[in-house]
Amino acid sequence: MFGDVAVHASADQLPGIRWQRPADLSSREVQEKLSPAASRAFFSLASHWKLRDEDARALLGGMSNGSFYQLKRSPRTLDQDKLTRISLLVGIFKALNILYSTRLADAWMQRPNTNPLFGGETPLSHLVKGGVPAMLHVRQLLDARRGGV
Repeated sequence: MFGDVAVHASADQLPGIRWQRPADLSSREVQEKLSPAASRAFFSLASHWKLRDEDARALLGGMSNGSFYQLKRSPRTLDQDKLTRISLLVGIFKALNILYSTRLADAWMQRPNTNPLFGGETPLSHLVKGGVPAMLHVRQLLDARRGGV
């Protein structure tokens, strides 16, 4: 989801992506390019996590019902904030699926968690209340666990 478009691939990049700097998510062109895949990814993880539409809208930054259902029916261009949120959520989804079985990875968001970060709440509740900063913390927590910390 990050990187400039590259014409030729080399050892330090994949076809179509430059890793030296992140994509300019404020660019309308980049937003248009990334939005369809980001929308599909979000609705896929929402299905795996069995998110209620209310929670899915909150994770996207508090979308209105109308905008949310339009996005669900036919992808539209997402703004920088929504692309960032989806990127963080996809990273969380990926980390959970590396750490746990599919069944536990899919249920993890809805289960109360005793980690001090969550204070007995579900990770989903923590993300909805805390927004992007909470998403960053959960992503860091899971990445640390993946690294054996």
